[in-house]
This record gives sequence, C-alpha cells and structure tokens, in this order.
Amino acid sequence: MFPQTYDTAAREAAEKISRLSQDRGLTVAAAESLTGGTLAACLAAAPGSSDWFAGGVVSYQTRTKCEVLNLPEGQPVITEAAALAMCQGVAELMRCDAAVAVTGAGGPGPQEGHPAGTVWVAAQVGEHRRARLHHFPGDTGAILARTRQHALELLLTLMTTDNPEGTS
Repeated sequence: MFPQTYDTAAREAAEKISRLSQDRGLTVAAAESLTGGTLAACLAAAPGSSDWFAGGVVSYQTRTKCEVLNLPEGQPVITEAAALAMCQGVAELMRCDAAVAVTGAGGPGPQEGHPAGTVWVAAQVGEHRRARLHHFPGDTGAILARTRQHALELLLTLMTTDNPEGTS
C-alpha cells in the first residue's frame, strides 16, 4: 500500500527511537492528523514499545486539535505553530519526555490553500523543539509514507543531539 523504501526508513528510525528511549528512560507520544494513526503504529511496532511509548492522538478534525491538543481556535492547521502546538499538547496530555507531531495536506486535493504534499513535522525532547516544512511529491500513499519517515527522523535527530540547533 505504501512505498516500501519510506516505510523501511520509518521502521528503522522507530527502532532507534526505541533503543534510545529505553536506554535513557524516556517516554514518547505522537500527535497526528494526515497520517491517521499510522505514525503511532510505527512507534508501537518497535521493540519494547510498551516500556516507552505512551500513546498517540489522531486529531484529524480541526476541532479535535483545538479541544484535545490545545491548538488555539481559528488558527490554520497547516502551519509551524500548529505542528509545534500539537507536539506540546500531546506531550502534556501523555506526560511524556518526547513527542512528535504531523499536520498537512495528504491529498489528493489541496487543504487550506496548500497543495497536496505540504506537510509540517514537529518534534520535541524536553524543552528542545523543532519543526520542518516539507513539500512531498506523489500520491497520498507516498506523501503519508514520507511524512512518517521524516517525522520519526526528526524526533531521532533531537534525541541524539546534545544541543539541538534551531530549537526553542
């Protein structure tokens, strides 16, 4: 269903996140929109996930992002601010040390004036946060697979960087 290359990369990143989380005693949560639960599924499938993966929130509707993840009402959802708010919201909700979040237009059509493939991924570890904008080509399956891959790789980068550049 999804391009194998991207799912392999996502699985490998999730396995590294698992090892680091277990070694450091960290807990992790996920907030996702366009990926519809498959980002959390990648984390849950990693070895030992019951020890470190607290869970996730699939906030497909804007209302859910606002009511559950504390995204300010009326704010566009395909923005850096929304991705970071989702990340912080799920970390607080699950009382976790680290979190990852994704929001964007998965296709096939545009959303909020953004073409399909416009995706924000965000991650935080402790007080360090980072968000990245991507424009992924391809059909919905390819966009979602790349979203999972890049989100998990961003979280892994923050977990392995002592002094993350570009964090707040």
